[in-house]
Amino acid sequence: MTHDGVGLRAVMRSVAFLTAGALAVPALAACGSDDKAGKPLAPQDIARVARAQVAEGGTLRWAMDAVPETFNTFQADADATTTRIAQAVLPSMYRIDANGRPARNPDYLESAKVVDTEPRQVVLYKLNQQAVWSDGREIGAADFAAQWRALSGKDSAYWTARNAGYDRIEKIERGANDLEVRVTFRRPYSDWQSLFSPLYPKDVMGTPDAFNDGARRKLKVSAGPFALKQVDREQGRIRLTPNPRWWGRPAKLSELVLTAVSREERAAALAAGKIDLAEIDQAAAQRIDGAAQGGAGPLAGPGGGRNAAKAPGPWALAHGSDGETAQDEKYARQKLSKAVATWERQQKALRDFEVRKSLEPAYTQLALNGADGPLADERVRRAVARALDREELVELVLEPLGLPAVPVGSHLALSGQEAYADSSGALGGQDTKEAQALLADAGWVPGGPVEEQKKREKAAGAEREKNAGSGKSGEEPSRGGDDGTYIVGEDDKAPGRAEREHEDRGRQLAHEGKQSVNQHGVPGAYAPRGTAAPAGAASEALAKDGKALTLRFVLPSGAGSEPLHAVAERITRMLDKVGIRTEITKVADDSYFRDHIASGEYDLALYSWPSSAFPATDARPIYAKPVPASDGSLSVEQNYTRVGTDQVDQLFDEAISTLDEEEERSLLRKADARIWAAAGSIPLYQRPQLTAARKNVVNAGAFGFQTPVYEDMGFLKKGAKMPAGPSEK
Repeated sequence: MTHDGVGLRAVMRSVAFLTAGALAVPALAACGSDDKAGKPLAPQDIARVARAQVAEGGTLRWAMDAVPETFNTFQADADATTTRIAQAVLPSMYRIDANGRPARNPDYLESAKVVDTEPRQVVLYKLNQQAVWSDGREIGAADFAAQWRALSGKDSAYWTARNAGYDRIEKIERGANDLEVRVTFRRPYSDWQSLFSPLYPKDVMGTPDAFNDGARRKLKVSAGPFALKQVDREQGRIRLTPNPRWWGRPAKLSELVLTAVSREERAAALAAGKIDLAEIDQAAAQRIDGAAQGGAGPLAGPGGGRNAAKAPGPWALAHGSDGETAQDEKYARQKLSKAVATWERQQKALRDFEVRKSLEPAYTQLALNGADGPLADERVRRAVARALDREELVELVLEPLGLPAVPVGSHLALSGQEAYADSSGALGGQDTKEAQALLADAGWVPGGPVEEQKKREKAAGAEREKNAGSGKSGEEPSRGGDDGTYIVGEDDKAPGRAEREHEDRGRQLAHEGKQSVNQHGVPGAYAPRGTAAPAGAASEALAKDGKALTLRFVLPSGAGSEPLHAVAERITRMLDKVGIRTEITKVADDSYFRDHIASGEYDLALYSWPSSAFPATDARPIYAKPVPASDGSLSVEQNYTRVGTDQVDQLFDEAISTLDEEEERSLLRKADARIWAAAGSIPLYQRPQLTAARKNVVNAGAFGFQTPVYEDMGFLKKGAKMPAGPSEK
């Protein structure tokens, strides 16, 4: 994961409030020796069966978002499908297990251990003697060395997206024989198990040209249970077939086909028999569950349902009846009748599928931009956090899905992972009075003079409505236009809403940022105009120096984003209770990260980060203190909240440099407590993972933390029995 600098913003104020003892006791209370990582909140759901019960052969069609731009996972435009293919066709020294922890992969590695610490850390890898590339060459030290040189960061001709860990290596050499690889580090590196997973052949890593272009469109040489057989970009299809030189347990499938299907079209594609396995959203999951219960399921739109075609005036319901002709009415009835018939055919076909549920190894957070504005004051950020009832937000998202509704307690790990400990006590739970006290201490008072502000906002509002009508900037205001909707919880007493023009769009966004914006939640973000806010729910608006305390809340507006709006709406209500108003702006998905999150054009935002088995390496850029770059910009790495401290940086540096695992976990937990106290981001919930699978597909589904075992995937053998219940899947 990488980041580029963004335009220089106002320097963040000092964190004297934090260091004056605010976090001393609660921060360290969560870091004692009694802490336990616990177990994953939800088990994986993959219909697990023994290999003997898996049929030989068959083609499994698995939905993907799009054909990836590159098959090199170390390039900036790699995506989730790049990773999926690499897992199936390339070596990985370590896999991630069901608890989110690294586990040695015996297909490639007989052993790996630190054999020296003085004067340098040395790791000795002993490779599986059968491990060979698909061209027959043994996997060995030359491949390790080529990957190190490419990713070390020393040669700028390699267009790498990340080099963490590889930049600490001093040399790589052959051991006592061809099956041994000795890696010597210049500086101690605790996360050494993160390296060489995946491992590319030296032909890909050996030169800048090969690295930059050689693996973008094809992988000529592989070393996994599958090999990349065909890439059809025009049809949006990738074919993987069993690797004839694979030495491990042979793949059960005769073919694994990755098919590009957009999220909103996956239910229809499943019903049409085009795919067998697909990650889906909540709406599709509800359709499949409804089909399993024997019902046709709801048909969205006026007059939906089995009798929709017979309902009076479908054309009038959809478009308004005044002046419409009988011919229009007849056409509408026919069109609606056809839609109902198609829907019912799809529902019948969806009975062959089931929804497998777990929790994704990622969490959704509320991000607070501390670069400038009201949130540059940590007291205001802490007030926002103390106004939130995280348990209520988690229940809103996960309870309807039947998944454990437990708030995430760490920025650096999830329940079940070694580094996990609930450090949220360093910030404290929901407390309206404490939030109001923090705001008062920061100088924000109820009912302050904002007349001039209102005049400016009124003018800005008129311009915004003009822009909305013309589609300018690709943004949707939360009010305006004639859609007849507004955000629940807002009323005419709320301050006006000003839309700021975005002058600096940022230079670039890392591919991980793009991956982390898939959103989940529950429907219900809107209500008809005129729906009143709960009586007495909102406090009087706050103001300071003639300006109202109004925060820009930026959300994506694309298909499937309605569930996220529900979470934002509930947060808005919670903030209203302490006098904080929000200005909700919905923007196009493709500009959400690039033009708003990465460039810092927001106050509040909801987005997700993937969890890592190596947080000392992977989480550090997310929480590193921004520093001025040589060109005058502010280098934020992946810290889109622009909130960081020297102390957190120091704890990460110490954690990455110790070879004592217990000490590393303790340091990470201390760092997490201080990240909580800084209130730059508030973890909310672990994201739901919903996967539709044909009922006879086994060893695949909602994998949770675990790296898929591709050679075990397949279809249930005829006469074999599926697991008895969800807990055994």
